[in-house]
Amino acid sequence: MTADPQAPAERRAAARHLMRRPLTCAEHDLEMFRLVRRHEAELDRWFTQRLGYRLHVTSDTARLSKSGYVPARRPLRTAGGRPLHNLEYILLILALASTVAGPAVISLRDLIDLIRSAAAEVEVVLAGDATERRALVTALRWMIDHGLAAELHAHVDAYASDSDADAVLRMRPDRIALLPLGVLATGDEDLLRRADRRDNTRQWIRARLAEDPVVYRDDLDEAEWAELRRRLGGESRYLEEMFGLVVEARAEGVAAVDPDGDFADEPFPAGGTEGHASLLLLPLLGDRGREWWEQAEVEQLVGRLATANSRYWAKDLVAAPDRLARRAVDLLVRVRLVEARSDPAGVRPLPAAARFLPAVRQDTLW
Repeated sequence: MTADPQAPAERRAAARHLMRRPLTCAEHDLEMFRLVRRHEAELDRWFTQRLGYRLHVTSDTARLSKSGYVPARRPLRTAGGRPLHNLEYILLILALASTVAGPAVISLRDLIDLIRSAAAEVEVVLAGDATERRALVTALRWMIDHGLAAELHAHVDAYASDSDADAVLRMRPDRIALLPLGVLATGDEDLLRRADRRDNTRQWIRARLAEDPVVYRDDLDEAEWAELRRRLGGESRYLEEMFGLVVEARAEGVAAVDPDGDFADEPFPAGGTEGHASLLLLPLLGDRGREWWEQAEVEQLVGRLATANSRYWAKDLVAAPDRLARRAVDLLVRVRLVEARSDPAGVRPLPAAARFLPAVRQDTLW
């Protein structure tokens, strides 16, 4: 039988999608879901043997369960990209725990009662005020956006401003059961530590290269670094075949670069005021090579950038350069281009920041 010439590209597209959307529902992206179903066997072999992940596919759901390496700095986000805050996390966990065993259809009022009962069991105090109502709507909207629930009658959004509002929801306990509720619910550091398994060094390092923007030499011990360097050619072929990533190796570390620019869950450079400020801040931080900058100095740099770009940036952030500086630095930390410390406060570029610096200064970092 003649091999399908489209199959490699289709498998790569499906694998890239699953890495970004580990819970993929047919109703959200039918074409991509069909690709996952079509290449399920090969994708399962890829993820299981190469990364230690598990792929579970049903008639309308694909779930990629990741284990072995737990990436840091990966908050759940709303549809608009904002990270969920603590109360929203709590209410989301309570909502998931309350419905993992059913029912299939429930009113909003009954769901709220279940959430309050679950909160009482674990001694979580809920205020029942407007702030809590808005947080609960955000949590339920996250579930709806991810195919864990659907609105059958009315909309949950009305509850944010009206405590008497009701709606009818169709729940998907089968999908909810696929989520790692234990880790989400406890936030237990030991659970996360045990999930970050290094018993298979090759799989663990390969998962790091696929999940993180860059793996630095200091992230690994001597044996792990030697293993990565020894098998770099093979790792490069695997990552190119599965995800289309190009491995770039230097003495300071290894980066898996995405030529298409849409593989990362948080691409960089990014748009908006924070993204633009972060991109413009990097070359300024690079003026000292890898030396530390005090937080007050960083705020001054961002203040000057805000003044120069006041016509284009968000007015509230231009008026608060300290807040903009914190957000810009947080973004750069998440994409592993700078490191920050709180005691004493300071920021300095990491080697991969050299990719965004003028050529004459790149040798001071990467």
